[in-house]
Amino acid sequence: MRVMSTVTLTLFCAIICCSLTEKRSNVSSPNIIIMLMDDMGWGDLGVFGQPSKETPNLDAMAAQGMLLPNFYTANPLCSPSRAALLTGRLPVRNGFYTTNAHARNAYTPQEIVGGISKDEILIPQMLKKKGYVSKIVGKWHLGHRPQYLPLEKGFDEWFGAPDCHFGPYNSSIRPNIPVYNNSEMLGRYYEEFKIDRTSGESNLTQMYLLEGLDFILRQTEDQRPFFLYWAADATHAPVYASKRFLGKSQRARYGDAVMELDYSVGQILSLLRSLGIENNTFVFFTSDNGAALVSGPKESGSNGPFLCGKQTTFEGGMREPAIAWWPGHIKGGTVNFQLANVMDLFTTSLAVAGISPPDDRALDGLDLTPVLLNCPHTLQNRQVHYTHTHTLEKQKGGINFCPGQEVQGVTTHDQKEHTLQPIIFHLGRDPGEKFPISVLTKEYQDVLSRISPVVEQHKKTLVPGVPQLNMCDLAVMNWAPAGCEKLGKCLKVPKSEPWKCDWPH
Repeated sequence: MRVMSTVTLTLFCAIICCSLTEKRSNVSSPNIIIMLMDDMGWGDLGVFGQPSKETPNLDAMAAQGMLLPNFYTANPLCSPSRAALLTGRLPVRNGFYTTNAHARNAYTPQEIVGGISKDEILIPQMLKKKGYVSKIVGKWHLGHRPQYLPLEKGFDEWFGAPDCHFGPYNSSIRPNIPVYNNSEMLGRYYEEFKIDRTSGESNLTQMYLLEGLDFILRQTEDQRPFFLYWAADATHAPVYASKRFLGKSQRARYGDAVMELDYSVGQILSLLRSLGIENNTFVFFTSDNGAALVSGPKESGSNGPFLCGKQTTFEGGMREPAIAWWPGHIKGGTVNFQLANVMDLFTTSLAVAGISPPDDRALDGLDLTPVLLNCPHTLQNRQVHYTHTHTLEKQKGGINFCPGQEVQGVTTHDQKEHTLQPIIFHLGRDPGEKFPISVLTKEYQDVLSRISPVVEQHKKTLVPGVPQLNMCDLAVMNWAPAGCEKLGKCLKVPKSEPWKCDWPH
């Protein structure tokens, strides 16, 4: 196991002048937009040092808002991190994990039987208390069976897909992924919704942009507070971009996708200004996990100075780009080094809306509004992650998720146990995690003595949720989604033969 140095995070603001409810007594509930990118790395933004400087809109967003360099995900893989964002709870609490064998990273492929538990409460469900209208645009990835889809979990509208845009598939063996408009499919990826695997051309990001803009415009005209969860996925392999952006980046096709997403962010913020609602709209930009180094140089991003990437719990897999933007509330041009986590977006969104978080469950997300609004505050130590290193088991032919970045004794190819003697790094002087602190030093012993009680207390109080990612079945794949009859797109469902999912990585 490994430990990160303990740092502090604001828990609450004590003085009434910073109370959000006081500040907005005569203003309608603020709109909330969360922009979640897919496999975009910390080092992909110009503001974080990307030398190509191809993200002018995101860099401007940071200049007008707050940059959070120490922002983390809850899991280095799509589905668990998204479940954590929307519930404010660790994947082990909300059920987005597996107990099968030695699996570390489980997600929701087409054959997954489970999905987001009916017992979990998501952001849009809470926001309904204040009359918010909620829409998800893009990738859901929290279960594709009918009972798990977004409109069953508090969202009022949806345009996007339940799974990754992998494919194309032979429909007799595996169906292509459906694209939904609300509760019914409009077609499938690689069929009605084209993705050219050779050229990388696709208009999906433009579709997602227009859906987002239309939603903002409609809710503004109706004078209703809104929550937009904009989850575009162009930077997930196979990466894609529209013709206007293809070939424009210095960073190959991946860079083209980033440029189009950056343009889209700029268009959304521009619309907020033109409608005069920028001072009443809280916007947060981040990614679900680090860049996927295994996708190769032309289809993966940069994790900057950090070790490894997606599917590892090293810094490259867990630390994400993050920008908070709220003119008139968040001071422009600020950089805040407070430790923060994607689960904080649950509690923070509720605080912005003036809603108390649910008190019937353990929440791992904290309210970041005191940090964002620069209120006077008290500080409390917060441990972000204490995790298993991602070793590779030779006998299983494991995948190397750290190509070209191997560190002896750290990114090993043999299964090793680090529970009793965790690998500890000092990220301030070694952000790349190349030099573990020697177990023989006083520094190591001092950190261990402070961390161990926190870990033990967490273990004692943890109540795991029912694992949702254990069982697979070919019969539950996207053979006949709702609306397929109208389109003549229903496929024959095979016999149900469930098995325990195998997660070899």
